[in-house]
Amino acid sequence: MGRWKPDARGRMLVAAMELFSERGFEQTTAGDIAERAGVTERTFFRHFADKREVLFDGSGTMQALARDAILAADPDLTPLDAALVGMVAGGRLLEERREYAARRAGVVAANPALRERELLKLASMVDTTADALRTRGVPEPTASLAAHSAVTVFHVAFARWISADAAIDFATAMHETAAALRALR
Repeated sequence: MGRWKPDARGRMLVAAMELFSERGFEQTTAGDIAERAGVTERTFFRHFADKREVLFDGSGTMQALARDAILAADPDLTPLDAALVGMVAGGRLLEERREYAARRAGVVAANPALRERELLKLASMVDTTADALRTRGVPEPTASLAAHSAVTVFHVAFARWISADAAIDFATAMHETAAALRALR
């Protein structure tokens, strides 16, 4: 099975996305992913609890990056701006993976259970963001409002960024989407 090949996790991520795109999420098994990646099914389960986790790999890292950036942000920033700094920092993980992110979004959009899981991950990002803002001394309800707003900006900017006609980087998509939010009256 080629255990000697480097980057088993990366190969499984690529294999899963290929298979989910070709066959659909429901029709792809963990065994299929392992076989395509040249690893054993046991190796797959050492890296991922189930095939859904392949699609949500990195969300914990993204949350940690966002939290750290919020905590390190200029203390003079408004709560919303500090939260947006966190979203931009978390989004940097996506910059080099645009095609993968777009394919992943398509797989998630095609499956109601995965859409639900995506919403849970976004809710977790809201919690992490609000917690970081509270740590900065932002009171409630301001911390929660800023966190929800920043994650909404992230979500809308992400959709714009992966669209075929968008020729902008993720940070620009974030800044333009935040400006659109601020323009709402």
